[in-house]
Amino acid sequence: MEKNQRDLLLAFSERLSNQPAIRANFIHMQVTVEIPDDMAQRLIPEGHDPARTTLEAIAIEGYRSGELSSYQTRVLLGFETRYELDGFLKAHNVWEHAYSLADLEQDRLTLRFVATEGQ
Repeated sequence: MEKNQRDLLLAFSERLSNQPAIRANFIHMQVTVEIPDDMAQRLIPEGHDPARTTLEAIAIEGYRSGELSSYQTRVLLGFETRYELDGFLKAHNVWEHAYSLADLEQDRLTLRFVATEGQ
């Protein structure tokens, strides 16, 4: 999208909502990673772009750890919509609000309490 189109869209958005639109300026960082060939062959599937594979791994870990929001992850990966991100996360077995060991322990305690109350 050209700058003029983006500015018009932001102005229209501001007029509709009576609130200023958020103008995002992103600074891009280029990172070089050296990986031994034997490890790269294991980590990066044949025919895949090593830079994209690495970027996706960083995005997945950032999202799983909570360091990146879904919006930030979407922007980092260059996806236009939340649906694209959802599909990507699903394909990589990343689930929002995954059932954790702490959840399991809480459910065990709740079940034990309910079972003793019924006796």
